[in-house]
Amino acid sequence: MPEGHTIRRLARDHKRLFGGAPVAASSPQGRFAAGAALLDGQTLTRTDAHGKHLFHGFGDAGRTPARWLHVHLGLYGKFQLGEVPEPAPVGQVRLRLVGAGHYADLRGPIACEVLTPADKAALHARLGADPLRSDADPDAVWQRISRSRTTIGQLLMDQAVIAGVGNVYRAEVLFRHGLDPHRPGRDLDRAQWDAVWTDLVGLLRAGVRAGRIVTTRPEDRDRRSGTPSREDATYVYRRAGMPCRVCGTPVRTEPMATRNLYWCPTCQL
Repeated sequence: MPEGHTIRRLARDHKRLFGGAPVAASSPQGRFAAGAALLDGQTLTRTDAHGKHLFHGFGDAGRTPARWLHVHLGLYGKFQLGEVPEPAPVGQVRLRLVGAGHYADLRGPIACEVLTPADKAALHARLGADPLRSDADPDAVWQRISRSRTTIGQLLMDQAVIAGVGNVYRAEVLFRHGLDPHRPGRDLDRAQWDAVWTDLVGLLRAGVRAGRIVTTRPEDRDRRSGTPSREDATYVYRRAGMPCRVCGTPVRTEPMATRNLYWCPTCQL
């Protein structure tokens, strides 16, 4: 599932490609025909992201958007971008957006809907703090974590606690701070949490810039110069049974919060 950096990057790119001009909207698949009709010919004035949720605001320039397109890609959703003239749709295209020079086809999302401003505000209220948002409140996250018996590995995946952190960032940030994913949230101290939050902010911002997740430090990679390869980009994620990059202990895996957790039993005591 795309994590928060991917959604933030989509918001940025779509604003650049489609913003400030009327956009043609259609649903070749037909499942979003009514929603596309509401957006067709409207001007894209704003884009927004909160965790794994993407928003496109349509309305008059300088005003609060009257309608918001809300998309959650889920595990299989994807936007395909291209230049106009757009080709005939291929496959199950839920939504096609066409601007002056580019088009975007959306396939396979778990959510694709039109929201009012009130609907959008209610959705934001249900989500936890997003490390990429300027309005994020890490103190509010700490209040929830510090009172919880739930493991920190589960809490990091709870989008009502922290929005935008997925399976990769969960495994990697816990490794980087030597935290056992099975530790209850209330067993963390404030300094540990502050360090984790600060690291998440930095890692997610780097992910937006690079368009990929890289969590390893140069000294812990097999190749210490140049762009890290996929194999060099993470410490423990999808490295079950392989030696820990730091201590050599085999990386372990088990299901946690419906996804496979990866951790080093030696480095993460």
